[in-house]
Amino acid sequence: MTTDLERSLTSHFSHIEADDLKTIVSFFKPEMVKKNDFFLKSGKISTKLSFIQSGFLRIFCETEKKEITQWISTKGFFVTDLSSFMSDIPARWTIQALTDTQLYTIDKSDYEKLQECVKKWHTLEKAFIVHCFTTMETRIYGHLSMTAEERYRCFFNENPQLFNQVPLQYIASMLGMTSETFSRIRNKIASGNF
Repeated sequence: MTTDLERSLTSHFSHIEADDLKTIVSFFKPEMVKKNDFFLKSGKISTKLSFIQSGFLRIFCETEKKEITQWISTKGFFVTDLSSFMSDIPARWTIQALTDTQLYTIDKSDYEKLQECVKKWHTLEKAFIVHCFTTMETRIYGHLSMTAEERYRCFFNENPQLFNQVPLQYIASMLGMTSETFSRIRNKIASGNF
């Protein structure tokens, strides 16, 4: 039976061979992060990369003036502080569970072993990192080119379940707007005046 992790890896690596897929998956171990517990704290080095089987993780940082939510990671996505994980530098982001969250996790030492165990690992890893950066570029483009209303509608259409399951101020922060602006847009859409 194909797991969600296998399906996700296959979607990232369209030409992956079955044996390589099984080898990669074998390095991922089940992990549970309880609600409000931390997957990673800023200033620490990220030593793991995880696939979210269920639950929500919030990626955020704290500045002198406010807390900024960078992303809310959901089922089917990978999570880490990529710069920290790849370069062994202190993480910029704190990652905290908003719900009990089931993960499949590979630690850094096992991740590094993949290049010895999987012949095409360099090609696969490059495809994975390209996918990460493309996702980030798409987000940045949307952030810079859309109005607040367009960002709200686009995010809502792609992630409607989040609006009932996580605090709305986190979504507002992630979309680059104040809670007041977010509420105004939400009320405007609810009343059909959009």
